[in-house]
Amino acid sequence: MRVDGIFVQATGVRLPARLRVDDAVAAGACPPRTAQTTGVVSVAYSPEESAAEMAVAAAAHALDRAGARPEDIDLILHADTYHQGQDLWPVASYIQRETLRNSCPALEIRQMSNGGLTAVELAAAYLKAAPGRRQALLTTADRFCEPGIDRWRTDPGTPYADGGTALVLSRHSGFAALTSLALFADSELEPLHRGDTPFSPAPFTNGMPVDFDAAKRSFVERMGISYAVARSGAGQYSVVKEALSDAGMELADAAWVILPHFGRRRLQSIYYRPFGIDPDRTPWEWARTVGHLGAGDQFASLDRLVVSGRAVPGDRCVLMSVGAGYSWGCAVVDILDRPAWADG
Repeated sequence: MRVDGIFVQATGVRLPARLRVDDAVAAGACPPRTAQTTGVVSVAYSPEESAAEMAVAAAAHALDRAGARPEDIDLILHADTYHQGQDLWPVASYIQRETLRNSCPALEIRQMSNGGLTAVELAAAYLKAAPGRRQALLTTADRFCEPGIDRWRTDPGTPYADGGTALVLSRHSGFAALTSLALFADSELEPLHRGDTPFSPAPFTNGMPVDFDAAKRSFVERMGISYAVARSGAGQYSVVKEALSDAGMELADAAWVILPHFGRRRLQSIYYRPFGIDPDRTPWEWARTVGHLGAGDQFASLDRLVVSGRAVPGDRCVLMSVGAGYSWGCAVVDILDRPAWADG
């Protein structure tokens, strides 16, 4: 989808603390092989803050940077993957109450790690659907902690991290323009994160922590590794091709490619080799100190590139994402200028 007249006005990130991988290995929490194969040196870690509280902190940061008033925001979308801090509870409404206290729709998106770019497409369409709409607040947050999640073992190859991110989209102005965006889904791969586990009446009835690796092994035993690899590769290729075509560019034209905060081996097999991406064109050196933020990797890395001054006016950034289910996203963002808040 070619996008016109939608801008990124501000970003915000909340990463409370860092947990070093070497320390986790020494404590027996992280398998040494995970440290060796992923190349991740630390993960963002929340000792106490819930996912919802981190989302509020990131949102407040982005709203302050944007100078947005409650009446300016016409939509709030919150993307997440795991427990937000309360049961049977609308987390997006909490974010709205703690930040804007306005009356616009506040909705939760559960599209796993593809939730951030999914929120961008939905918000862009919503803003353009009526002439009076101005801005949208998008947030993501997760806290991947025991007993439900083992950040080192639940999904081997991707150390999980805690944090919140936010992004303000605008119809009128911003430091970057959203140029194109594509989403694609393939539900034939849905069992990859479900496996053969029977449906249950309550969370974690079938045991804790969640074991994505067991689910993947079950799927591969039934369908074959080549089937899973071919379909997953085709899905990512499809969205990248569409987004680049709509932006009138090749991937080589991008100054930066923002990828999920996966481990090095997984990045090699999914992105670096298939798309010919040089890691130096990605925020990998920073991402390996953060870990996988669920739906928030793309927002966090964009924020980092802008605040650090590495992304400069004229740069094109290609953002890629993938989420269990399965779905993929790709967006092209053009950096227009350096925002004043980046120097604050």
